[in-house]
Formats: sequence, C-alpha cells, structure tokens
Amino acid sequence: MTIATLLDLLPADRVITDPSRLVSYAHDDAEWAPSAPPLAVVRPRSTDEVATLVRWCRDHAVPVVPRGAGTGLSGGANATAGSVVVSFEAMTAIREIDQRERLAVVEPGVVNDDLRAEAARHGLWYPPDPASSPWSTIGGNVATNAGGVCCVKYGVTGDYVLGLEVVTGTGEVVRLGRRTAKGVAGLDLCSLMVGSEGTLGIITEITLRLRPSRPAERTIAGQFEDVSAAGRAVAAIGASGVIPSALELVDRHCLEAVDRWKNMGLAVDAGALLLARVDSAGATGDHESATILAAMEGAGATFAALSTDDDEAEALFAARRLAYPALERLGPVLTEDVCVPMGAVPEMLDRIVATGERHGVLIANIAHAGDGNLHPLLIVPADDPAATSAAQAAFEDIIGDALDLGGTVTGEHGVGLLKRPGLTREVSPVVAAMQHAVKRALDPHDILNPGKALPDVPAERELSHLPAPGPTPAPDAQNALPNPAPTLVLDDESLEDPR
Repeated sequence: MTIATLLDLLPADRVITDPSRLVSYAHDDAEWAPSAPPLAVVRPRSTDEVATLVRWCRDHAVPVVPRGAGTGLSGGANATAGSVVVSFEAMTAIREIDQRERLAVVEPGVVNDDLRAEAARHGLWYPPDPASSPWSTIGGNVATNAGGVCCVKYGVTGDYVLGLEVVTGTGEVVRLGRRTAKGVAGLDLCSLMVGSEGTLGIITEITLRLRPSRPAERTIAGQFEDVSAAGRAVAAIGASGVIPSALELVDRHCLEAVDRWKNMGLAVDAGALLLARVDSAGATGDHESATILAAMEGAGATFAALSTDDDEAEALFAARRLAYPALERLGPVLTEDVCVPMGAVPEMLDRIVATGERHGVLIANIAHAGDGNLHPLLIVPADDPAATSAAQAAFEDIIGDALDLGGTVTGEHGVGLLKRPGLTREVSPVVAAMQHAVKRALDPHDILNPGKALPDVPAERELSHLPAPGPTPAPDAQNALPNPAPTLVLDDESLEDPR
C-alpha cells in the first residue's frame, strides 16, 4: 500500500512514515496484546484533517486506529499491519470554559489534569480522575469511559459528556448530543460513542459538564492484615449508607514497590491499606468520617485514623497513583479491570488471592474499592514463558470469577483486544449480534479500529434475527401510506428530513 496519495492531501508535517518513529505508536501499555508497526501515523490539527484521513482510508480499505496518550491497558489503541494511526497529540486546545453553563469544550488531546486545572481557575471542577490523569487524554477517557478515584460518588466520564463532534466511518462530520442541561430528542447516539473505543466514530471535539468546586476532603486511612479484611471493611462502609468521595485499596506489594522506587517512607508492614475520603462540609462531614472510621475498626483494622496532616494524606493517594508504574519496574504487568457488586468485593478479593496461589503467580491488588472496580496486577518475570502462561491462565480465572459473582470483565479500561474473549463470555449471542449490527450501520466499510472492543458472534447468529434483504414489496391499497415515508439523511449537523 502506497501512501503517496495521502501525503498529497495533508500537510507534510502531519504524516509520519519513518519506520524508526512508527514503532513508538504501535501499541499502548497493555502487556501481551498483539500489535504491529502501522503504515503511517497522522497527527491532525483539525476535524477537517481527520475527515480527510478517514475518507482516504475508506477509499483504500485501510484501517484507522485512534490514539490518545497511549496509556490504555487493553490494547485498544494497538496498530495492526497496514493500518494508519491517528494520534491526537497536536489537538490539545481547551476551546471554551463556560462558567454560567458549567461546561467545557475541548479537543481530544487535552490531558485530563490540564482540564481540571483550567476548570479550577474558573471556580469549577471536572470530577473524572483516572490514575493516569497526569498523562491520559480526554479523548482516550471518553473512548474507554474511564472512571477513577472520585467515581464512587461522582460517576465516570460518560456522566459528564454532553456533546461530541465525530467523524463517521464514511468520513462525514456530525455533531451529537447537546449543550443544554437536559435533552431527550431522538436516540442518544452521543452516549453510544462513549466507551466505543473508536470503533463507531473518531471523536474530534468534546463538550463536558463541569461542577462547582467542592469543599476540602478529609482522609481516613486504615491498615489491615490482608486484603480479605480490607474487603470486609469496604462492604461495611457500603452498608453504612455513607458514600465516600474516594475509597481506594492498596496492598502491601504495591506499597513496597512504590516505596522502593520513590523512597516515600510509606508504612509497608500492613497487608493492605484502605484510603477513604469524604468531601461533605461541617457536621455532615464529621458524621461521615466517624462512620467510615468505625466501619474500618469494626472490620478488624490493625490501625485506623482520620488524617490531620494534609501532606501525608496527599502522599498516600500519590502512592496509589504510582502503584502501576512502580510494579512495572519488577517485570511485565498484566492488568485486570474487573468490576463486581459492592457486596461481592470481599469474596472477589479472596478468589484473587486463591488464584495467585493456585497458579504460582504474584498478584498485587489496587482497587477503586468503593464501586467494586478491582485491578489485580499480575507480575511476571521477563522472558519466562512458563510464568507468562501461568499468568494468562490466572487472568482468565479472575475474569470467570468476576462473571460468576455478577460482575463484568471491564469497569473502565475498555475491552480493546485483551478482554474480547471475556466479553464474548459475558454477553449473549443475540446481544453480540446487536453490537455488530450497530458497528456495520455506523462503519459500513469496517475501517474504524476493526477487531477491537466487540465480542465474537457465532456464525449462526450473524444477522439471523433480520429478514433477508430484497426489494420492498408494493403496498396494498389498505396498507398504503397517504404520503411516502421521509428519507433521513446524515449531514454535518444532525439528522434532517430533506423535505
């Protein structure tokens, strides 16, 4: 495949073809997810340039793979041989912060923490805060419907997406959603794009809901002998009726790895650390803090206290965010992202420990424990095929346990490549066929991140629920419509009746 014609359509500095540079765009941070150097990387600066690229890919049957910062953990941004990666590293403008309407309009390459900082300058707050927020981009967060530390109380990225500008699989530019606080006009195609991992459209602009700045948080920390005891505390906090603004679990393996790397002076004698925060003001905050503290103590905490040192509290949450890169220093890390009902958290943690022992795999645990989103981290020595095989078997067992407990294979990292087999186990064949039908409708040429995010469909289910295509029968006199049904056309702004 020659890209000479693409080079004729875009400014020269937008397209990378140097093989030595293409390698760095071939994959995200997922271990063992297959990838290949792309044909080219395009770094657009406008929606028009993205649309030009997609139309070229459509005409030449070339897959196009959207990429944010490459911090994904499921292989969703991995390139395939002969594909073009569209990297949004140059589309980083915060186009608007509207204080009155409490919204922001941003390009997809804006880093999460940069948006949060800009919103704060206007007295506003953008809640979604994945652990990768200092590096991950809003476009990537939308693509995977990322969550984070605050989502136990404030929800995930999709709860804040009001509108999107999208380039479709046919190269058309459409706007979906709204800027108003409410709106139920037509099918919610905007929400459909959130979490679709670039398989239904390429997002070039995002309108986000913002909230007013909130009171300062209070931090309650509890140490436990093991993750099982910490899991019981999570369940007790959930049963108390208090909704913390954060509830994070970090086990001893993570604390030790962070302390060895950053020398933070962390107490690593506990088997697990539970970090809770509340952001209610006054007496309500006092009551919530006391309730969480009592729940930790009642669940067997070896030590629990309300922090009086803001710097110490921030250091503990910084350690939580550093856990993944710290563990990567020990060897390849295969990251899970299962989510189970709150009441099943203790049982799921017990099963994870048992899985590690059964397969002889070191499994560290971090978790957004307050909403049941667990991130077991399987650490494998480099260049050890037997250990790799054992870790992959443990990975599948953890997925199976999550499904057995009424959970899901991914809470926020996305399906990508790694979780496709698990998703196929999670959804029924009928639902799988429905998902593929949507994909065909919005990406008829199958060029948008193909082979990612969707479950496998048994051959016998492919379109089996749809009538065979054929000519539309002529209406009989009794059933004829008084006027022809309108034809709907997708244009740059909306679905319109051309009559």
